[in-house]
Amino acid sequence: MHAFHQVIHAFFNPHSYTLAMPDVWSGFQLNLRMMAIAEVLVLVFALAIAIVRGLPGPAARPLRALAIAYADFFRGTPIIIVAFLVGFGLPGLQLGYISNRSVTTYGVIALTLVYTAYVTEVYRAGIESVHPSQRAAARSLGLSYMQAMRYVVVPQAVRRVIPPLLNDFIGLQKDTAIVSVIGVAEAAQSAGQFSNRNGDFPSYVVAAVFFILITIPLARFTDHLVAKRERLERAQAF
Repeated sequence: MHAFHQVIHAFFNPHSYTLAMPDVWSGFQLNLRMMAIAEVLVLVFALAIAIVRGLPGPAARPLRALAIAYADFFRGTPIIIVAFLVGFGLPGLQLGYISNRSVTTYGVIALTLVYTAYVTEVYRAGIESVHPSQRAAARSLGLSYMQAMRYVVVPQAVRRVIPPLLNDFIGLQKDTAIVSVIGVAEAAQSAGQFSNRNGDFPSYVVAAVFFILITIPLARFTDHLVAKRERLERAQAF
């Protein structure tokens, strides 16, 4: 029973919750801002790289190779290592503007680099799922390759990959906590500082609740979209 009370006091002390809430909430707002900025950048850069990876012809082979190398490298490198490389490596280069950014900026860069690689593969799967006959039909109407991609292929591909994109962004939201390793004062770091000062852990529970309040609704919405698409596909099959 004594151990039980110790656990309750260490993790679920209502007084500590009240004290920790403002600091952790302030840090979590930074998590949300980083997530929003990184999501926009990822959506744009990943689509561009996915299109480059699908460029036809031997002349585009070097560009395709670079796109593949980028995706392979950043999908294979742990995000915490990318955060260290960006957050400590770029300032260490002493390159003026590049080396004088805030740690929050470096955190967004690290998140964008890693998640662009993952989302590139999602986009590529969506593009490849569009039947080649549609691309051929667009070309036969006089559209260039890029016009066919813009007006015919990409709109269909994006609609098909919305659920996996949302799954990636759920992961992105949680991984904003990782950039605390380079000094970003987000929710996890704020919770850690409070815990060190007070010798208990409710601040971490508060941070977890904030993340859960974002990720669970997104996960349920993703499930809804997947179920809706499956029902539509079954209806079209009959």
